[in-house]
Amino acid sequence: MARREPLNREKVLDAALALADEEGLDGLSMRRLAKVLGVEAMSLYNHVSNKADLLDGIAERVFAQVELPDPELPWQEQIRSAALSMYRAFRRHPVVPLALVTDRANPTSVQAMSRVDALVGALYAGGFDDEGAWRALGAVNALVYGSLSLSTGGFAGSTQEHAGAAGVEAYITELNPVALPHFSRLLRWTRGGGVDPEADFAQALDALIRGLENS
Repeated sequence: MARREPLNREKVLDAALALADEEGLDGLSMRRLAKVLGVEAMSLYNHVSNKADLLDGIAERVFAQVELPDPELPWQEQIRSAALSMYRAFRRHPVVPLALVTDRANPTSVQAMSRVDALVGALYAGGFDDEGAWRALGAVNALVYGSLSLSTGGFAGSTQEHAGAAGVEAYITELNPVALPHFSRLLRWTRGGGVDPEADFAQALDALIRGLENS
């Protein structure tokens, strides 16, 4: 009989992230996670303190996927690189931004917060004072989380297509193209496969960075 490899915190968090990706935050429980791992639920508490610690841990795992920007790059490129990498990491695991915006996860580890610190450092390198850096960081975060919320249907839909794709046909059927000619035209365009959430985000990010340059 093969020996089961001992659990550690990393294995628990990896399994928790996979389970949350599949079943959502509400489907992630200590009992369900223990069943997936083939252990008793109480044994998980040797590695995580509680569900809040578990959610903080999976958020840290996803933050670790965000690439740190090269500090030698111009500050605008640092912002672009960091924000785009964060968008991609969170889009792969939309349960994590959901946990963050609903205060169910509040990671404070260096591993997680170093990504935010790099963003702030790029803003200071760009000459922003404390108030300016605070507001600029808020604008970048709003774009990252807002874009993800829209494209994943509130962080709950498919990560492979825009959340609105499934509802376009219903909208087109219900809308009066005479009364609403512009929106109707735009919705019909989306049926041609032109919607690319990441490209949309990148364009909006470039516009935001241009705005920061001029602020």
